[in-house]
Parts: sequence; C-alpha cells; structure tokens
Amino acid sequence: MLFNSPVFIFIFLPVVLLGFLIAGQIAATFPSLSQRKVLIFWLIITSLVFYGFFKPWNLVLIIASVIINYRLGLMLGNKAISQLTRKIILFCGIGANLLAITYFKYAAFIVENINGIFHGGFPVPEITLPIAISFFTFQQIAYLVDAYKKGTQERSFINYIFFITFFPQLIAGPIVHHSEVLPQIENKKAWRFESSELAIGLTVFVMGLFKKVILADNVARFATPVFEAAAQNIAPTFTEAWIGALAYTLQLYFDFSGYSDMAIGLAYMFGIQLPINFFSPYQAISITDFWRRWHITLSNFLRDYLYIPLGGSRKGNLRRHMNLMMTMLLGGLWHGAGWNFIFWGGLHGTALIINHQWRAFRLKLGHSIEDDSWISKRIGWGLTFLFVVVAWVYFRASTFSAANIVLASMVGANGIELPNVLQPLLGSLQVLGVGFEGFSLTLDLHEMKALLWVTILLLIVFLMPNTKEWMGGYSPVLHAPSRLGTLFSENRIFALLQWRPGNAWSLIMAVTTAVSILALNQVSEFLYFQF
Repeated sequence: MLFNSPVFIFIFLPVVLLGFLIAGQIAATFPSLSQRKVLIFWLIITSLVFYGFFKPWNLVLIIASVIINYRLGLMLGNKAISQLTRKIILFCGIGANLLAITYFKYAAFIVENINGIFHGGFPVPEITLPIAISFFTFQQIAYLVDAYKKGTQERSFINYIFFITFFPQLIAGPIVHHSEVLPQIENKKAWRFESSELAIGLTVFVMGLFKKVILADNVARFATPVFEAAAQNIAPTFTEAWIGALAYTLQLYFDFSGYSDMAIGLAYMFGIQLPINFFSPYQAISITDFWRRWHITLSNFLRDYLYIPLGGSRKGNLRRHMNLMMTMLLGGLWHGAGWNFIFWGGLHGTALIINHQWRAFRLKLGHSIEDDSWISKRIGWGLTFLFVVVAWVYFRASTFSAANIVLASMVGANGIELPNVLQPLLGSLQVLGVGFEGFSLTLDLHEMKALLWVTILLLIVFLMPNTKEWMGGYSPVLHAPSRLGTLFSENRIFALLQWRPGNAWSLIMAVTTAVSILALNQVSEFLYFQF
C-alpha cells in the first residue's frame, strides 16, 4: 500500500485513526485493560495489513524474521550466557539476516556475474524482492549488535514487533534505532489521542504528499525519456542530457524528502516521533556535509555498524580511507543489485577521501574550514552539487554504457547547443580554439516546460527552508541537526512565516491538500521502495 494512494488516504488511514481513538476509549472504560497494550496491538494488526496488502506472502517472511531476531536479542541480553556463546549467537544472527538479504536481493545478480566470468550456464533465479527487506533487516541487525554490547532490557514481544512493523517507517525508513522508539512505547503520554499532534502530523504528511505527487512526479516526466533513450544507445543532446540529469536529481530529492515527511507526519499522529532523515542535502558545502544531510539514518547505521567496527579512523590514515571506501561500496550495493550502484558508492567513497585529505591539508596550514568565507562556502557548495548530479547519472542509468552516453552529452562530446538569444554574445567567442558561431538551440514546448520545472525546483532546494524549519518549534522529528545550517537557519524574518496553528495556515494547508489529492489520478511508487 502506498502513502500516496487513494485507498491509503481515504480508507486505511481514517480507519486506523478512528480505531486508535475507539480502542483508547474502550481501554479507558475498563480498568483491567492496559490502554498501552490495546493501542499497540491495534497498530500492530493494522501495520501487518498495510504490509501484506498487495503480497500477503510477505507477512510470512517479516513475522519469521521478527520472531527469530527477538529470540536472539533475548539470548544476547542474557548475561548468564558466556561471552563466547553470546558472540557466536551474534555472528549467527547477523549472518542469518545478511543471508536472507543476499538470497532475495542479490542471488540473481551473483549468478549472472558467475555466468559472465566463467561462461557458465547456471539458471538465473527469478526471485520477487520482499518489500522493505533491507530496512527491517538493518533495523534488527542494529538491535542484535546493541543487545550484545549493552544487553537490551526489552522483554515484551509486543513492543518489539511494534518497533519493527510500525507502518509509517516500515517500507522505506527512516531506519529506526530501538533506543529511539522503545522508550516512547513505555511513555504513557504517547498513548493519548491529542488533537494538536494530529494537526501537526497531518500538516507534515500533506507537505510530504505535495512534494511527491506535485513536484517529484511532475519533474520525473523530463528525466525518464532521457535515460530510457540512453539505454537504447540513443544519445541525447547537450540540453536534453542536462535537463534529464537535473530532473532526476530533483525527482529523487522530492520523492525521498516527501516520503520522509509523510512517514514522520503519520507517526506523530499516533504520538510517536521518528528520527529526522533529510535536511536540505543539496545545500551542503562539502560531500561530508552532504552525507550528514542525505538519508541520515542510513548514514548513521553505516557509520556505527560498519565503518567504526572496521576500525574507523583509529588505525591510521590509509586504513581510514580503506574503511571509508569499503563502507561506501557496501552502501552503494545496499541500494541495488547492480554494478552501477557499487560504482556510485565508489564515486562517493573517493569524494569523501579527497574531502578528508583536503581538510587535513587545510588544518596543517592553520585554516579552519568552518571559518571559511561566504564565497569559499559557495564554491564548495557548487562543486559538491555538481559532483552529486554527475554521480546520480550512474545511480539512475540502467547500464554503464547508458550512463556514459548521458555524461558524454553533458560534457559536449556530441555537440553543444546554446539558446539562440546567446548567439550574438558568443558568436565571436573562442574557447580552447573552439568557436560558438554555428551552435543553436530551438526549444519546443516540452523543453520549455522542462526548463521551467527544473529552474523552479532548483530555486526551492537551494533557497527555501526544509520541513523542519517550516515547522519551527512544532517540528515532530527526533534528533534535528544542531550543527547543520541552511540559508534560513538564522533568518529572523523567516521565523515570522513559520507554521503555527491558525486560520492562515489552515487555509494554506487546505489548498495544498486539495491540489495534492487532485493529482492522485496516477499513483506512482516511491523510488526508495526498490531499495
């Protein structure tokens, strides 16, 4: 079931909210009933319905995974068991989880590569990827590791299954840490139906819905044809290539940002705060800064459960770079079973290594990057954004050759077309011996629309505040970054325009809701569903 589908918005969500309210009142009427358990049980049942709506057989996998990992967590938290035995249980638990992901997500990819390398004829298995297996498996791996290190105190199976299956974060994150959600489950205040929480949650949900169905889905129309043509070895023009790359960059941004907002808003309707997962990543001034802002919970997971266990930065500069590259390569593989995803991870790993080396060089000279001038930061922002756009081409393209075709057009290998209006200015200009006299560009209506959409959305991501900043003190997220800034972080004038309960914002959100609902005639999946 999709958050942006009519069945979810008009049937599932109202039923869940109404049932939540009724279940709370029934539990309050009978003192023998635990209100918390009744409400948790209701949300578990509805979450399983949500997960199994299209493919009920997926329920078998997730329930089996939850039961096995819960039992393993109890054993790991048992201090009476020897350290060696607990370590064996941990390795077996992590191995079983990774084996499940490997089989469902990477089996076909592995067989294809074996056949290609050894010219074998092994049949390639046709395996349907279970929805959200990467997300709920990573969540449980983190739980097992923490149970081994700290000894988890969680004994309630109902709490645990709620922590894994809670529908707002189940399908595409954020990757929730048990220490973030389980304490909220035990808090009595979380199990009261509050109209203020409903209003805030609905506001954030509608913001996310608008991003998805109006912004992401509309700009996607200009990205898809370019990459589909490249997959058929049809080279786009210079302008088409840049429009396609920027359109996909923006589509992915608003698609993922929209989902993150919707997940956070839905959870808060039930009094649960989820961690922030997105914080204006295209305003980052370095690639390190980018990864502090993009898919924050995945970045934290890779840092805490892969990069640091590999040795982090504790074993010298060379080892640090190797650990960083390994982390990003595996992070790329997590996104999909394809060499293009691995290569994309390698590009980001290389960029992070260069960024760390540059910072170290600057520090030796006595320069603090944090004290850089506005111009220096804008140069860093421009280089970072350009790199991210180029890397996304490999992420989006179906093959390496398709990505190379798009990039070749982006650098002018297939000729450069410039708008006619620029010809008088550039007609006599020579750059490296190449003139611009014969270059022309005739924009049709489709290209004019594409340029307009891309320009507007670029201005939004570069200049506008994010949802956390729009909501101000009413933001329902956990762990909002305190060190990360945007153009509006310290803007006092903007503070006057932040969301607050009142007639003005009620009207704005009503119009936003209406526009978004009218766009639901063509429902599309969120891009991160495939990961």
